[in-house]
Amino acid sequence: MIEKEFTVKNKLGIHARPAALLVKNLGKFDSKIEILRDDLIVDGKSIMGIMMLAAENGAKLVIRADGPDEIEVIKVVEELFEKGFYEE
Repeated sequence: MIEKEFTVKNKLGIHARPAALLVKNLGKFDSKIEILRDDLIVDGKSIMGIMMLAAENGAKLVIRADGPDEIEVIKVVEELFEKGFYEE
C-alpha cells in the first residue's frame, strides 16, 4: 500500500470536471484507490464520492493505493495535481 498527500492547486478546487478526470484516469487501474480528507474516506473511482470531499483550493487530500499497479496510480495522480487538472 502506498499513500501520498496532495494539495489542490487549481482555483476552483475539485469540482465536477476534475473529479471526472480523476475517475477516468483511476478507473483504468486494478488497485483499490481511496481518497482521504480529514475523517472522510471515499472510493477514488467514484465521481460522487470525490464530489463529497468538497475539496477547495488549498485542501489537503491523501491518495491511498493498494494493489499491483499502486506506483503507477500515484504517478498519474501526481501529474493531475501538478498540472492543476489542466485547467490553467
